[in-house]
Amino acid sequence: MEHKPSLRALLADIAACRICAGELAHGPRPVFQLSGTARLCIAGQAPGMRVHKTGIPYNDPSGERLRDWLGIGRDVFYDRTRVAIVPMGFCFPGYDAAGGDRPPRPECVRHWHDRLFAATPKFKLLLAIGTYAQRYHFKGGAKKTVTETVRSWREYGPFAMPLPHPSWRNNGWLKKNPWFETELIPDLRARVAELLSSGR
Repeated sequence: MEHKPSLRALLADIAACRICAGELAHGPRPVFQLSGTARLCIAGQAPGMRVHKTGIPYNDPSGERLRDWLGIGRDVFYDRTRVAIVPMGFCFPGYDAAGGDRPPRPECVRHWHDRLFAATPKFKLLLAIGTYAQRYHFKGGAKKTVTETVRSWREYGPFAMPLPHPSWRNNGWLKKNPWFETELIPDLRARVAELLSSGR
């Protein structure tokens, strides 16, 4: 019978991962945050350059916006005993020809994600940020576009919620979709506050 690795051993293996080192222009540096007691899981896309340099997830303007959406400060956000941060790609994938971030490397999902989520306790709330996280975590439940998926957020509750990327590049999207801040954000903050204030 195959021995199921402990969460601690799995996290150590991911931190040391060099599977696609030859494909990463800036080298491998897996960035994530996870423990066996976290109740909230933030599933994003992949680290950007600023996060790659510091090794701290969402340590950039996108993180400031995300924390504002959630209604929590850095002290709670970076408390790994309460909040897990598990991107679809653990390392910064580099830039594309247009200067944007490349998609997350597929090796992370193939080698790690199924095993990792099988080893973690069940989260009370999972936030799927962007196309890649929504396709993986919602399986066949994601819509054709991020906008459609996020607009249908009530279909995924109460244990999951889709979000757009908190990048400042999405300012135009937020202006076109005012319902996001008037309807979804209050619901999100209420869920997060209740979850993180309740006992384990």
